[in-house]
Formats: sequence, structure tokens, C-alpha cells
Amino acid sequence: MAESDETVELEALGPETGPVRLCAVSRVHKAPDSMLRFVVDPDDRIVPDLRRRLPGRGVWVDATSAILAEAVKRNVFAKSLKRKVVVPASLVADVERLLVRRVADALALANKAGLVTAGFTKVEEKIGAGDVALLLHASDGAEDGIAKLDGRYRSWAAAAGKPAEVSKELTSEEMSLALGRMNVVHAAANEGGATRRLLEEAGRLRRFRTNSD
Repeated sequence: MAESDETVELEALGPETGPVRLCAVSRVHKAPDSMLRFVVDPDDRIVPDLRRRLPGRGVWVDATSAILAEAVKRNVFAKSLKRKVVVPASLVADVERLLVRRVADALALANKAGLVTAGFTKVEEKIGAGDVALLLHASDGAEDGIAKLDGRYRSWAAAAGKPAEVSKELTSEEMSLALGRMNVVHAAANEGGATRRLLEEAGRLRRFRTNSD
């Protein structure tokens, strides 16, 4: 199969690994979950397809802001599609905004599933009870409160032999809107499918912002 094909099957990876995608910038093959897909809309504009469901040929880019910015700078989309396209100047910011929305939506779903507790005191009690799979802080929260809860959570996780999962991807306003209450700065989520999805979405946004795995 030609390297330019959208899906590249590598026999060496084995059937359980599944298909990989070729980054149009780095030319490195990676799993779709580590990539961003872009397609052309009816107005010849490049649009992100974070759910990987939109029709048409996709251009795949490593899911980091630096690589996406490089794709825009080098006119990678037009070269990959071999046609003229319109690339919004705000594409990197647009993708980040969409990733933030996915994290907020995942938090809202976890809350609807009854997995989320909010408020410093209630979160502190949850940590003490050993019932926290993910600790969330507002990115604009006070550092002393964050440090206090972080310290207790990490100590508990270390003693329990569990990973200390912490997210600071959303602002207080974004967390408050997702949870439907005022001035949310700290929250905790119990183990559950919705929490695992929240972890995945938060990690995706973190990787995009920090340009690291």
C-alpha cells in the first residue's frame, strides 16, 4: 500500500493493533487516537473532524498544537489533497476550543452518571474515603488549595498503589458550566466508564497544549 494512502496497514504490528495513520507533517505512522483528522467542507475550507466521521478524504496530523501550526505554515493540507483549500488562520485555536468542549462534555456526562463530587470540603472527604479515580482542579484556581488536595490525593494513591490522575485542563467557569453550579474550583470523580472517557479527553487536550505524550 502506498505511503500516501489514508490508512496504512503494517503487518509487523499484528492484527490486534489495527490500522494506523500517516502524519502529513512528520510522516510518522501513529494510531488514530494520537492524531487529528481534517477534511474539506463544501466551501473548500479545512475543518477539523475530531470524531473521525465526516465524509471525504482526510488529512491526518499529529494531535499537538506545534505540529498543527507547522501544517498550516507549510501549506500541508493543500499539498496532501492536491487541490486549493482555505485554511482558517484560527485553525489551531479552533481545534483547542473543540478539545476543551469535549473535556467539558465528558465532565458533564460523568456528573450525570453520579460520578462527580464538587467543592473543596467534599473532595477532601472523598480522598479520605479512598474513593477518587480522578482529581480535577480549575486551571485558574488558587495554588494553595490545589497543592493541599494534590498532596493528600497523591499520598493516598501512593499508599494504595494506584495512579494519581489529576486534571487542570478546564477553567473554573468551564467546570461550573459543565457541572451546572457556581464557582467550581475542585472536583473528584469516582471510577466508571464516564470517568475513563473524561480521563482520555483531558489527556488529549493536555497533549495538544503541551506538545508531549
